[in-house]
Amino acid sequence: MTGPLWEDGAWTPLERLAGDLTADVCVVGLGGSGLAAVDELLGRGASVVGLDAGQVAGGAAGRNGGFLLAGLAEPYDLVVGRLGRERVAALHGLTLAEMDRMTAAVPDAVTRVGSLRIEDDADGLAACARQAAALRSDGFAVQEYDGPEGRGLLFPDDGAMQPLSRCRALARAAARRGARLHEHSPVLDIAPGRVSTGAGTVHCDAVVVAVDGRLDALLPELQGTVRTVRLQMLGTAPATEVRVPRPVYLRSGSEYWQQLPDGRIALGGFRDAGGAEEETDDARPSAPVQASLERLLRDRLGVRAPVTHRWAAAVGFTRNGLPFLGQVRDRVWAAGGYCGTGNVVGALCGRAAAARSLGQESPATAFEGLTSD
Repeated sequence: MTGPLWEDGAWTPLERLAGDLTADVCVVGLGGSGLAAVDELLGRGASVVGLDAGQVAGGAAGRNGGFLLAGLAEPYDLVVGRLGRERVAALHGLTLAEMDRMTAAVPDAVTRVGSLRIEDDADGLAACARQAAALRSDGFAVQEYDGPEGRGLLFPDDGAMQPLSRCRALARAAARRGARLHEHSPVLDIAPGRVSTGAGTVHCDAVVVAVDGRLDALLPELQGTVRTVRLQMLGTAPATEVRVPRPVYLRSGSEYWQQLPDGRIALGGFRDAGGAEEETDDARPSAPVQASLERLLRDRLGVRAPVTHRWAAAVGFTRNGLPFLGQVRDRVWAAGGYCGTGNVVGALCGRAAAARSLGQESPATAFEGLTSD
């Protein structure tokens, strides 16, 4: 089956935008970061219209590995070397607080069981030691790990989630609070004070574009800053022959997997196996990457259960591995380029863009301008 393991078929589609609407802010993109922006705007008393070209969380927000990770895409010590210890510690603390917020908002979709970084060679284990030392020096929790999955680090504050059901719960909650959300309403034009689709227009004071994959196509100003690539996953039937208590990262996150409460395995990675073909916005799985994923599933994890799902997502990467958050046009703010780890950082960037669109501040605006550093 081509489609995410997370799909349960329980979603009631939202109406397309038809005609003209007026709001304080129009949010383009109803994934995790866009819904966080909607939540933030509602909390600040703004009226909101939200648009998505497909379904709520139909892109990377509902097609990722379901990891809830503190920090940025690169290991803590590497980001410290680039941005400085004080700044990175503050950013890391914001991600921990956002994880607590996400857990409280949708407790049925989130479990805080920790996560593992596993490395197989001496260089990888040395990198783990540097990461652990940097985290401990700033008071963050980390433990050395040696267990069935391999050797590396345990991050006890991390967790796992069902990303699609979490986003859909957030969308339902936002609609109950007065947000007007519309699916299958692809945006054709974004201008100060106006967002146009093929069937309607939103007149607004400001715009927040919270789209990860294909952000560079929607806002051509970001070409060269953000590029779209493909990440791939597969899922299995319940695998009673194995037990994976918490999400696992291998090769600094090049491969990743978790086991759902019902025993199914969700496994992703091997973008390098696809080579240049993965530099695409085509969100369909490819044979070379899927073959590599299945070999890992069988040979390393020891899973015998059949593969039932194969899927891919278009995601945004930046040149320096840091998320993009900034104003790209008059009264148009954008967030994206989460480099494959957008569940937490994306929510924070969405909140920051929402605050900025109202001319206000929030702690999350500390993420603004990282791609220029």
